[in-house]
Amino acid sequence: MAVKHSTRAHASLSASASHRWLACPPSALLCAELPDTTSDYAKEGTCAHELAEYKVKKLLGIDVEDPTENLDYFDQEMADCTDDYAQYIAEQIAKYGSPEVMVEQRLDFSRYVPDGFGTGDCVIVADEVLTVVDYKHGKGVEVSAENNSQMMLYALGALELFDSL
Repeated sequence: MAVKHSTRAHASLSASASHRWLACPPSALLCAELPDTTSDYAKEGTCAHELAEYKVKKLLGIDVEDPTENLDYFDQEMADCTDDYAQYIAEQIAKYGSPEVMVEQRLDFSRYVPDGFGTGDCVIVADEVLTVVDYKHGKGVEVSAENNSQMMLYALGALELFDSL
């Protein structure tokens, strides 16, 4: 099983805000003029993502340092949710012989969206199946998996990455 990972950054037309800019294209320019702020929910989600990334990398046998004591937000619910996420990833990997697994993989969908890219929390390539997983911690803003434009863009980025396969 091959494992790859990448660094984080943000796109002007981010996949996570695609529900907004697809419905109202001028909102991207208007939002770019606003100060860059965050919420406690977003900060907690960032901590949960860091913990989830650690647990998946540990599952994959990568030597990583436990971030728990350095997280700004942490509770038993977060521990349980990220355990469930890592278990889900383990189940997905177990379906295949030797999948390629990428954690925090940059996905470029700029062929479809100018300068478009995002980060797939976990991308699994096996046989004729491509799986893109995005962890949602679930506080503050409800996110549906149905017709999710962020995941559709990530899927396009993953297809671009593995088009040669």
